[in-house]
Amino acid sequence: MRRFVIPLLISAPLWLSGCDMLGIEAASAVAARKEAEGKAVGGACRHAGRAIEDCYGLNRKADKAAVFAGWREMNDYMRENKIETVLPQAGGATDVAAKPDEKPAKGAGEHKGS
Repeated sequence: MRRFVIPLLISAPLWLSGCDMLGIEAASAVAARKEAEGKAVGGACRHAGRAIEDCYGLNRKADKAAVFAGWREMNDYMRENKIETVLPQAGGATDVAAKPDEKPAKGAGEHKGS
């Protein structure tokens, strides 16, 4: 019996190292992925000109610390390189752009005399 137990115990770490093939993610890999996703969300919110509070509200599942870190990094990058914000093109209830059914005020955009 002892002849079978010792080789089994020696080979157990080799078998367990194959758990990555089963699709089981390590906790550190999950945490790193969530942080990267949060930073990407924060950077995208800043590039779109959204306030950090709006970004938190629109992305409730994202880690707030990672979102803020991404927002701040993008803010610094945009200031250093003098990049303007890009308004979202997709229509949505939270877009910063004016609604298409709104009409400009009377007299706006008219030029008098040429």
